[in-house]
Amino acid sequence: MNFRESTLIAKWHRRLWLLLQSERRLSFYLRGNRARVLGLSAFGDMVKPTSYATVARLRELRIRTVMLTGDNQGSANAVARELGIDEVRAELLPGDKAAIVQELRNDGNVVAMVGDGLNDAPSLVAADVGLSMSRGTDVAMEAAGITLMRGDPRLVADSFDVSRRTYAKIKQELFWAFAYNVLGIPLAALGMLNPVIAGAVVAFSSVNVVTNALYFAAAAATDVSSIQVA
Repeated sequence: MNFRESTLIAKWHRRLWLLLQSERRLSFYLRGNRARVLGLSAFGDMVKPTSYATVARLRELRIRTVMLTGDNQGSANAVARELGIDEVRAELLPGDKAAIVQELRNDGNVVAMVGDGLNDAPSLVAADVGLSMSRGTDVAMEAAGITLMRGDPRLVADSFDVSRRTYAKIKQELFWAFAYNVLGIPLAALGMLNPVIAGAVVAFSSVNVVTNALYFAAAAATDVSSIQVA
């Protein structure tokens, strides 16, 4: 084998390695010489089946998804494409993740960070809302504001959904409380409101509160007991 042939084979090995790195969600280790491939090892984690539903649900909620990972760029890009994640930042140190979270906040975004590792703690603290899995490290759970008691990624989307509907109901309750007082107090002060009617209005307002509370039991998309707020 002459030098030119050896060089071409070496370049082919290099191209094969780059192709594997860019197209797969695994990290590959290629061993060989100028004549042949001697071995190929692959390392990586499988994506949880529930992750697909999680990202799809976040998209329905119009939540932008960004992956921050310390893995290599090729593996991260492959996983992001498979799940449909909007943006990916790879080969990051813990401090890099926290800096990106702060950068997103400085751009006017409300940022929620999900992580379960020791290296996620700084970014969990830097985010507006930090979410950690109960199976994660103690440091991550301490840094997060919300702990998901089951290791199910779908609880992430459910927690956002529950919080949005809770906030909407709070605003609704405040509106009715304000309306009752604006109408009732002047009428009572002028002697135009019968005490019996006033009592009935107060009772009705309490029924409204209870009805809204029961709404979550009937319409919630998750088992709320699986979400613990710190």
